[in-house]
Amino acid sequence: MGTILSSTGEHLVGLKQAAGLELGTPVQYPVYTVLFIPAGEGKFHADFGTFPFSGPTMLFSTPFQTLQLASSSPQAPVMLQFHGDFYCIAYHHNEVSCNGLLFNNVYISPMIGLNNEDVRSIELILSQFEEELRQPSPSETVLQAYLQLLLAKSSSIKLRAMADGCGQAGKDEQMERFRELLDENYLTLHKPNDYADLLAMSPNTFTKRCTRYFKKPPSRLIQERLILEAKKQLHLTRRSIKEIAYALNFEDEFYFSRMFKKFTNVSPQAFRDRTGISIVADLTPQ
Repeated sequence: MGTILSSTGEHLVGLKQAAGLELGTPVQYPVYTVLFIPAGEGKFHADFGTFPFSGPTMLFSTPFQTLQLASSSPQAPVMLQFHGDFYCIAYHHNEVSCNGLLFNNVYISPMIGLNNEDVRSIELILSQFEEELRQPSPSETVLQAYLQLLLAKSSSIKLRAMADGCGQAGKDEQMERFRELLDENYLTLHKPNDYADLLAMSPNTFTKRCTRYFKKPPSRLIQERLILEAKKQLHLTRRSIKEIAYALNFEDEFYFSRMFKKFTNVSPQAFRDRTGISIVADLTPQ
């Protein structure tokens, strides 16, 4: 449907129908990815989490997240991708609260369900986005405005769904407490048993409840929370790899690099090179 590249050939923003084979096997992109699936059922594999879905729905992923889509939809999903240099979700957080809601959250599902009205709104924005991309000289300002509108609409839908489910009987207060404890202690407590003790639960019960509630075992959540912080510091600061490793309590930068690559398949430096350093890095003290 259309793509804009940077002067160095990097993918800045693009919209296309995702071919089945492209997402049928695990794949990583150095950009943010939004998938619009108008119909069908399937499973969305994001890193080591598996999320069943039923269309219409939208799925969201961050740079270098491992993705795989197993879908029965007869229609290929629409894929919108953008680089952090094209639209910085951290810089625009006040206008669009998608950072930590649609992207960069290890606890909640990376998707939103859509009703008929939502589908019409999303399809309209995507058609306007596509129309601009088809222009002889697409305006990046116009495309950024459409992208911001899409993310704002998606965030609004996600917040509505979360509010509707706030009083569900399925809410597990102890697992919500685990979420709080992990955010407070991810730098120092790295074992599931540490959190099981804080919650006064047996390790076995804690693992079962966490896996049922978050769709991931606690060991995975603990690792993902640490890697999420590493990604943030690589993208949102100009700290050196050594400084980031020290800030995250790693023994040295080499151990940090090995662990980071184990979970992302790229080194910290390669991640920074491909995703870029956000303009936010120059707006906040290091």
